[in-house]
Amino acid sequence: MRHGFITPAPLHYVRNHGAVPRADWAAWTVEVAGLVRRPARLTMEQLVRDFPAVEIPVTLVCSSNRRREQNMVRQTVGFNWGPAAVSTSVWRGARLRDVLRRCGIVPRGGGALNVCFEGADGLPGGGAGTTYGTSIRREWAMDPAMDVMLAYMQNGEPLLPDHGFPVRLIVPGCTAGRMVKWLRRIVVTTAESDNYYHYRDNRFLPSHVDAELADAEGENLVQASHTPEHVINEMNINSVITTPGHDEILPVDGVTTQRGYTVKGYAYSGGGKKVTRMEVTLDGGETWLLCELDHPEKPTKYGKHWCWCFWSVEVEVLDLLGAKEIAVRAWDQSLNTQPEKLVWNLMGMMNNCWFRVKVNVCQPRKGEIGLAFEHPTQPGNQPGGWMARQKRIDAAEAAAATALRRGTPEPPTTGANRRFTMAEVREHASPDSAWIVVHGSVYDCTAYLKDHPGGADSILINAGTDCTEEFDAIHSDKAKALLDAYRIGELVTTGNKGHASDAAPRRARRLAMVAGGSGIAPMYQVIQAVLRDQPEDETEMHLVYANRTEEDILLRGELDRWAAEFPDRLKVWYVVDQVKRPEEGWECSVGFVTEAILREHVPEGGDDALALACGPPAMIQHAVAPNLEKMKYHRSSSFVVF
Repeated sequence: MRHGFITPAPLHYVRNHGAVPRADWAAWTVEVAGLVRRPARLTMEQLVRDFPAVEIPVTLVCSSNRRREQNMVRQTVGFNWGPAAVSTSVWRGARLRDVLRRCGIVPRGGGALNVCFEGADGLPGGGAGTTYGTSIRREWAMDPAMDVMLAYMQNGEPLLPDHGFPVRLIVPGCTAGRMVKWLRRIVVTTAESDNYYHYRDNRFLPSHVDAELADAEGENLVQASHTPEHVINEMNINSVITTPGHDEILPVDGVTTQRGYTVKGYAYSGGGKKVTRMEVTLDGGETWLLCELDHPEKPTKYGKHWCWCFWSVEVEVLDLLGAKEIAVRAWDQSLNTQPEKLVWNLMGMMNNCWFRVKVNVCQPRKGEIGLAFEHPTQPGNQPGGWMARQKRIDAAEAAAATALRRGTPEPPTTGANRRFTMAEVREHASPDSAWIVVHGSVYDCTAYLKDHPGGADSILINAGTDCTEEFDAIHSDKAKALLDAYRIGELVTTGNKGHASDAAPRRARRLAMVAGGSGIAPMYQVIQAVLRDQPEDETEMHLVYANRTEEDILLRGELDRWAAEFPDRLKVWYVVDQVKRPEEGWECSVGFVTEAILREHVPEGGDDALALACGPPAMIQHAVAPNLEKMKYHRSSSFVVF
């Protein structure tokens, strides 16, 4: 966004399915074959010299832009794109229609209904010799308004290898999955492409189709999904908030409240449609603010808009102070707009729900107040984002509820039961010894390197790492079951997760709970579940809750009410850094969480005791964990950190 309308080529997002092929401009040719009267093999020099050049800006978007939001709801079969799988370049090349007309494309009546494209990248899918390929309809290829081109320059320079050097297809307004790189062949056919990737990618399947159904149906589902209703061609309308950024903090003081704050972002639509309206809401959609639109591109002579645009709106800081979130939606000239809620689909494609940024009140420094902004996710495996936080809370609640009902589960019985540290795993990252971690188990994949359908490189690139997320994204349950044969043990962790012990399952009757700041959230859910949903439960809960001041204690009213109503089942003790209102009296602890405080206010560990902790990492690491261990709570069996 800092670079504005045109994305520098080195920053342009990249989506490749395999290794980048080596290419020589002088030796490269593009074959044109199939239903044409004059088949040809065109050199790069001929493409540049013999055909009129067209040069226009075009925004490229991956169909799976914003996929990680879908993966937070339920895992798809794709990797974690954030909201930046979108870029804009000025592309120069020969029009596809000029090339096809020069080669004498036969009429529709002669069966020339589709134009297929093949790249030069050797890929694992579909067997030996497979390259990336796809097709578009004849009408799209031959329509002068659609600006389909064989591009050989990007932003005034030859294409970079990652972007298709020496020549690639550009289909404006379409999913980038149709824009074949390292173009080698163009074949005019009656039927659409039968390429492995054409049939298995860029599909928007119904939400009821999950990984289990897809695995069970196999080829039948592939065929059933290959209908016009499921195929992705034109991109849908989408928009994203880029300012405020994730983790940005806006001070709230006498200066900032006297001036507005500008919220900004980008938007795009597909098929050449212009984005005509942008709206921002601070109250969940009850009211909307109209944004200013900036369209740097001029429409083509056919009225097409192939690029993203930018939007902005100034809001009052005091209005932000009262808001829980900022949400945005776009409209295009066909009055298409974005849905409020996310629509999950197996491939994680075309996510375009309202983009929401959470607004949280924070204390940047002592005596100050500010607003901290939180985006839904961070791209790739980066931590952060309100959706990721909510997922952790949900998982923690589920884990705590399970622990309460059943005690700590036994470890997996398949494979060896040796335990390894992550440092030991990292030492095995070569073809001679390739280990990976998936869901806390360690696997030695060395013997499988030569047999892996995706090739040895796709294992070696992850060797020595925890690749749980990547593995889940692209493997079926059948593939996951194959892992058992290579399991050599489990991963030892030191703080984020409790691990099963070798002891038999036991029932936790005493809960030692330690929370700091917003870490009260999972504890609150556990307490609520026990007291409200399990009225006959006799579990004793002892909570130590630490904050800066008594004013910072969250949910204090509810906690005190429950402690008074259920004195034998819930005991609460507060610890604060400082007392702001000593005149009102303070009967709990002042200072930090210490061993003495824990020994006095939570039970000692034992066969029927479980410790739960959630709070700032420094508090957990230096104050809570070592002291609970002294009290006979063990991270391997009876101590869970959220």
